[in-house]
Amino acid sequence: MDVKDIFSYDWSYLLPEFIILGFATLLSLIDLFMGKRANRAVLGWLALLGVVLAGGFVISNMQELDEPISYMADMLRVDDFGNAFKLLFLGGVAFTLLLSLSYLKSGEVRHQGEYYYLLLTGLLGAMVMASSADLLTLFVGLELLSLSSYVLVGLRKKVLASNEASFKYVVSGGIATAFTLFGMSYIYGLTGTTNLYEITQRLSEAYASGFGFLVLLAFACLVVGLGFKISTVPNHMWAPDVYQGAPTPVTAFLTTVSKAAGFALVFRLLLVAFIGLFNPDQVSGGGRVFLEELSVYLSIVAALSMIIGNTMALRQTNVKRMMAYSGIAQAGYLLVPFVTLTSLFFEQVMFYLFAYLLMGFGAFAVIMVVTREQQTEDLKAFAGLYHRSPFAAVAMSIFLLSLAGIPVTAGFFGKFYIFWSAIWHENYWLSAIMIATSVVSYYYYFGIIRQMYMRPGSTEARLVFPTGAAAVVAVTAGLTVLFGIVPGAAIDYIHANFNSGFDFGSMLTPGR
Repeated sequence: MDVKDIFSYDWSYLLPEFIILGFATLLSLIDLFMGKRANRAVLGWLALLGVVLAGGFVISNMQELDEPISYMADMLRVDDFGNAFKLLFLGGVAFTLLLSLSYLKSGEVRHQGEYYYLLLTGLLGAMVMASSADLLTLFVGLELLSLSSYVLVGLRKKVLASNEASFKYVVSGGIATAFTLFGMSYIYGLTGTTNLYEITQRLSEAYASGFGFLVLLAFACLVVGLGFKISTVPNHMWAPDVYQGAPTPVTAFLTTVSKAAGFALVFRLLLVAFIGLFNPDQVSGGGRVFLEELSVYLSIVAALSMIIGNTMALRQTNVKRMMAYSGIAQAGYLLVPFVTLTSLFFEQVMFYLFAYLLMGFGAFAVIMVVTREQQTEDLKAFAGLYHRSPFAAVAMSIFLLSLAGIPVTAGFFGKFYIFWSAIWHENYWLSAIMIATSVVSYYYYFGIIRQMYMRPGSTEARLVFPTGAAAVVAVTAGLTVLFGIVPGAAIDYIHANFNSGFDFGSMLTPGR
């Protein structure tokens, strides 16, 4: 590509990324020249302004975009798929910033300026991942998000648990990156290109030419590497320690935004590259390798994540560790549509990610306020919460019921759509595991509810919610109930305004 071609592009469609990059740079410069004792809350409000502006331009792109726009030899691609994920990321970071404005007042995080612009650089990495159509830009976005997250987890430098969490996160992340790069190297060696849409065809040709084992090895390495980002078995053991040691707003960020970015990567990389694999020796059976062979491995990962996540959560007394294992189970539920691949699987995944963002941030907002008031992260911190703050108790009940998949909440319909796709695809054993593990999850979710309403606790002082945290709780609780009543509105909006960007065509059938 000639350098002068760079100036021929209409860069306006990348304004969301440029805005986040600009604000991250601006915040780092302002922080550099501010006095050590200056109040850095203004940096949080500036970061929030940048997120809102970027969100406005993403919405503008949605209205103006008729077909995908590609940049730099199709290394970056602005399309409806990317815009859908960018809105999730921006909404999640906005919630994170609102929680952080009150959390940072405690003084546990001394380098508050770094905290705010690292959130923006992590957001930028996630947005690049969503818009990538090339292995190189995918990896750059992945590492930008990962490196920012490593530092954010360890910013409580005087807290031993935070230091330990950051170290474990870096080591685990380094191993996962090695697996991801190893898989990518095989893909490049087999296809001779890093462009995902060229890989689709060439990888199928390599498979048909006798390199099937290497193609499957590349797939296995990528599943292990990407499993770290979405915290699925077998690359899940970092999550409990990291969730416990990280600042609570960062934990919420990792739970929702980072996990959603991981699923964007799964969409872009696994599906685009591997869904077109065709085995000429199995034409009578359809010959579709992903649907008939590779999906089996994903279903095993999904099943183990649901089983291990929910059963390990039963033993937890630390509420953040319990939510970590819950997140592992939720990742298992989210993998089920990738196994079934029905015609509406993109809508199913996006709806559940949106619902999970709402209930995840709402729950962690309540956890942040309650654990700080009680000076403990044990479940006993929630004892008698209803008497100290009916607002917090009712809101937390909504989030827990949604996580458990109880009507009428957004989480219920998110699980219902995924469950129905598994039944429709005749994947009965995976459907049975979904039901069984959901029932198991009732025990630890209702354990918190039991603490709030049925256990005695301190009733001397009412729980005071900071403004930012109260706003997050109110908005997320309201939307969780709203989309539990009218889930079709969200599904229809996703279907009408976003396109996954993948043409499954003849690859999808109404069942096996």
